[in-house]
Amino acid sequence: MSAEATNPLTPATVTTASHRRKNRPRIDLRRLGRAAVLGPAARDRLPDAIGHVVEAHRAHHPDADPDILRRAYLLAESSHRGQMRKSGEPYITHPLAVTLILAELGAETTTLTASLLHDTVEDTEVTLEQVGAEFGEEVRYLVDGVTKLEKVDYGAAAEPETFRKMLVATGNDVRVMSIKLADRLHNMRTLSVMRREKQERIAKVTRDVLIPLAERLGVQVLKTELEDLVFAILHPEEYERTRELIAGNADRAARDGDTLSETADEVRGVLREAGIQAEVVIRPRHHVSVHRVARKRGQLRGADFGRILVLVGEDADCYAVLGELHTCLTPVVSEFKDFIAVPKFNLYQSLHTAVARPDGQVAEVLIRTHQMHRVAEAGVVALGNPYAPGADDPSDGERADPTRPGWLSRLLDWQESAQDTDMFWSTLREDLAQDREITVFRPDGGALGLPEGASCVDAAYALYGEDAHACIGARVNGRLATLSTVLKDGDTVQLLMGQDVASEPSREWLEHAHTPGARIAIQRWLATHPSDPGTGTAAEDPAPRPGGGGARHVPDAPAPRPASESVVVDRPGTGARLARCCTPVPPDEITGFLVRGGVVTVHRVECAGAARMRSAERAEVGVRWGDTGECRVTLVAESFQRPHLLADLTEAIALEGVAIVSATVEPPTQQRVRHTYTLQLPDAAHLPALMRAMRDVAGVYDVGRAQHPAAQ
Repeated sequence: MSAEATNPLTPATVTTASHRRKNRPRIDLRRLGRAAVLGPAARDRLPDAIGHVVEAHRAHHPDADPDILRRAYLLAESSHRGQMRKSGEPYITHPLAVTLILAELGAETTTLTASLLHDTVEDTEVTLEQVGAEFGEEVRYLVDGVTKLEKVDYGAAAEPETFRKMLVATGNDVRVMSIKLADRLHNMRTLSVMRREKQERIAKVTRDVLIPLAERLGVQVLKTELEDLVFAILHPEEYERTRELIAGNADRAARDGDTLSETADEVRGVLREAGIQAEVVIRPRHHVSVHRVARKRGQLRGADFGRILVLVGEDADCYAVLGELHTCLTPVVSEFKDFIAVPKFNLYQSLHTAVARPDGQVAEVLIRTHQMHRVAEAGVVALGNPYAPGADDPSDGERADPTRPGWLSRLLDWQESAQDTDMFWSTLREDLAQDREITVFRPDGGALGLPEGASCVDAAYALYGEDAHACIGARVNGRLATLSTVLKDGDTVQLLMGQDVASEPSREWLEHAHTPGARIAIQRWLATHPSDPGTGTAAEDPAPRPGGGGARHVPDAPAPRPASESVVVDRPGTGARLARCCTPVPPDEITGFLVRGGVVTVHRVECAGAARMRSAERAEVGVRWGDTGECRVTLVAESFQRPHLLADLTEAIALEGVAIVSATVEPPTQQRVRHTYTLQLPDAAHLPALMRAMRDVAGVYDVGRAQHPAAQ
């Protein structure tokens, strides 16, 4: 069975971007081929073969000048003359069919001109210089962008490197990928002439690369037909079962009545009574969509085989329709989605809702304007030339090209780092497999597009590239967060950067890196520093490494002279000592408890140890501070993990003239490290300055007084 024959929907059904052509039959390519080889027409009229393209083009662009298309066709036909496709048709039928697909979608003249010529440089004696001289630099650039690299020069790397070249070209002009998608669609339609293994190989690349690109560019018409063609080739048995489901539903609808038609009539009646002008049509699901719904819901009923589309004139009318449907019919509130207020990253705008029928079936309803529908079907093709002067002017009702500055910018950034072809090819497929994009915001108001599931690590590398090695933490929506934190759409992210120019990433970051750019940057650093096996931290750094077996203990410093307790106890003749669980220092509010040996132990009032003393009914003794001198205190520093942190902290403490009695560093947890220091201060009044100095160390986000673990 040919790939073209297995296509379940004719282009007239699939390509509904313009209802004016919905009843137009499929063009007979053999007849087109015969017309193409009859020779050029007289100069005052169009060749018959290009007439269909011009007709479709003028349906979208009534004022278009067809002369450039005539000249492009004549060059393409004469250049390809004598070449045949594997199907036996003249080769010129391929660029004609590709151009017709784009014309039906509403592509502008420059794109159609390049489409007619897209194989001339690759397969004939025509040069890029000739194309540029005859048709201008824009057409030359588009033709060059879709021209394959030679297998003679690149071998097995020719295909992935060709895609890399096309993606880079698309970064400058998105029309390059529009032509490639139409080219692949026509090739998939006629793939049956290839041997089975080649069909499967092409179908897999289409599934992994071209279909996701069509989705990202919003060209749903091409995406859905490509999905069905791939489905028929890679899963023929499931495709056949799905085809039988669709045929069976059509038979039932003809015999018992069509559920969706009945619901559409109800919708028309509701809107007519409300005085809302709208066009209500039924959109049958394509084969892959039916297959997905069947896997999700099990047995299908009539309403599951399509959706109702309501087309109106203005944005406000969309919400008016929604209100009427939710008032007069039974809405399924959980199915409501507003992609008008919050458009998808690929230009898509629509209201989605669903209404329940008396028989229990649920009919899905899409509500959009005619302009939204055109963009939803044709995506970037509907934008014309998004780089022309004034194309970004919001007054024309069209939004900006979705490839700037979102997913394509990220892809172009990381592909530069993926020098190895295999890494590029595998990473490209993995990147394109990520279905959704989120938008996060920076404190300065800037926006950053990331794939769904991205973490703060990904945000850091997206913003700073390899400078993100110096990232030590983040704030998400104003609160401190670990770098592993997964971001949600609409989050505000502030990345905290260290000052160490020689900063090093942690191997643990790879577990939280979702984007290729982050992973490639981290892996490249780790590959060039193989002597740092744990986390990529410097070998001389005494900071703990992930997976360590316990707290790292820095040996006690030489014992300082005993601290002067300076405690005046309201009980004459009674000695006092400072409790080591909370190490009180002036001017802490304190209390005392009588313990064995007639000694009073002094705690901070809020100390958990003091609370236990009270609950044990220990005798509480009034105490107050006397003259102070040296004192001992325990501080806890909370920080993000980074190389050399312990060394920097101990240096900051030493510069304050404070002796370290002991220090303990716990194993890191989610990139956070807890340092506990017992310190000998020359004067209790110096404590606030010491704590400020410790907080000023890069990576430290909090310093506080500690309680001994036994007191918890």
